[in-house]
Amino acid sequence: MAEIIHSFYEAHRGAMEAAMRERLDIAEAMLRERAHLSDIDGIRQEVMDEFEIILIQMPYVGGATSRMSDFFMRLTGFMAISRVLGRHGVPVPVIGEIERETYKAQLLAAPEAERLAAGRQFMSTENRTLMREQAATSVTESHQKEFPEDFVYDFVEPGPGDSFEFGIDYKACGFCKLAARHGDKDILPNICGLDFDAYATRGIRLQRTQTLAGGASHCNFRFSRLAAD
Repeated sequence: MAEIIHSFYEAHRGAMEAAMRERLDIAEAMLRERAHLSDIDGIRQEVMDEFEIILIQMPYVGGATSRMSDFFMRLTGFMAISRVLGRHGVPVPVIGEIERETYKAQLLAAPEAERLAAGRQFMSTENRTLMREQAATSVTESHQKEFPEDFVYDFVEPGPGDSFEFGIDYKACGFCKLAARHGDKDILPNICGLDFDAYATRGIRLQRTQTLAGGASHCNFRFSRLAAD
């Protein structure tokens, strides 16, 4: 394992660390009341120290040219939180509740107009074209050889009678690979659970009935627009 942070993540390190500190601020009351922890300053430092380790462990999957880089930058920090809370004896389901509520609060702190605009961009024809292209690339032997820790996925078009607008079938998951390498498999369901709020806060309905982390052959993401209130 390389003992340095990849230059792509190093360039975004300040923003990622700021997001981690914000998450810990939001989670403070939950850490006291649900996790029954008292030394919050100590926990905070442990999490930030663990995040330094995570930054080294994060696989490079193409940087700005890959849509999956953003997934790693936004969500691997929760692995640091899970590791630290797990070492302090906090049950995995409680860790999941704290992480999901913290993440949702963090997402909702952004202006609604900004969040919905991001959702419209995700559902746009242009973005679907990009996802089709990157899905086709992800399954190639050359890409998997260059980025063995990347996600591998297919773009799914709706068929007659389907209620979703498009889908993604993830046949290999970067988080699963990362977790398997570093002994984090037990916390994967918590990471998977963050997806629903990530999309809902942007006006997108995610339907998913199975995951690789749960033992399925693939994760079946299906996307459609949420009705406006």
